[in-house]
This record gives sequence, C-alpha cells and structure tokens, in this order.
Amino acid sequence: MTTGQQNCGEQLERSLIDIAVESWRFSRLFGKVVSKLDAGESGRYINQIRYFQKKVEENLDSNGLKLVNVEGQPYDAGMAASALNLGDFGPDDVLLVDQMLEPIIMGPKGLRKQGTVMLRKVET
Repeated sequence: MTTGQQNCGEQLERSLIDIAVESWRFSRLFGKVVSKLDAGESGRYINQIRYFQKKVEENLDSNGLKLVNVEGQPYDAGMAASALNLGDFGPDDVLLVDQMLEPIIMGPKGLRKQGTVMLRKVET
C-alpha cells in the first residue's frame, strides 16, 4: 500500500467516525423529541430511528469500527472517555457515567476516538 492510499484510507475512516458521532448525537436528540409525542404517534418514529441506528452500526461494523456507550457504568479514570465534570467530585466519591455526550469509537487496532461523558456521584 502506498502512502497516498494509506492517507486516503485514514481520511475515509476519520470521515466515517465523524459521521457516526454526529448520527449518534442526532439519534439521541430525535429520541428525546419523539418521547414527547403521544404513544400513538411515537411508534412509527421510534422504529425509524432504530432502523437508522442499525444502518449506522452495520456500516461501522463493515469497516471494523464499533460505537461504545458506557452510560450507567461505574466511572474509571482509565476509561476511554474524558469527563467534563470530574473536577466537581472528591477523590473518594464513587462515580457513575450519567450521560454520554460523545460515544467511544473502537477499531481493530484499539481506540479510534475517545468519548466524552458527564458523571454523577453514587449516593450511598
């Protein structure tokens, strides 16, 4: 493979990752809007967004990529995501990932894009 071909492949992967992240954000926003509709109206839209998400995941998978959502999981400093509000908590606080703002993208060679999260303290 020539350097030009390699650069083209890397650019295509970056483009696919960018589109996947924006699609993920849009899907979440669309889901929030649909949740405000009455049950009779929302069913069709929910199915459409599920189909869209499935197509995005299939295209990522065919390129060896995977979206990773860690919402609800215990936060670990070694997680492949940066926490925007980590400074709001003490060193002994037990934290959970409350919300994913951007998903983690993994590839065959490991991490392709770090995610972004918001945390919350586990009440004991």
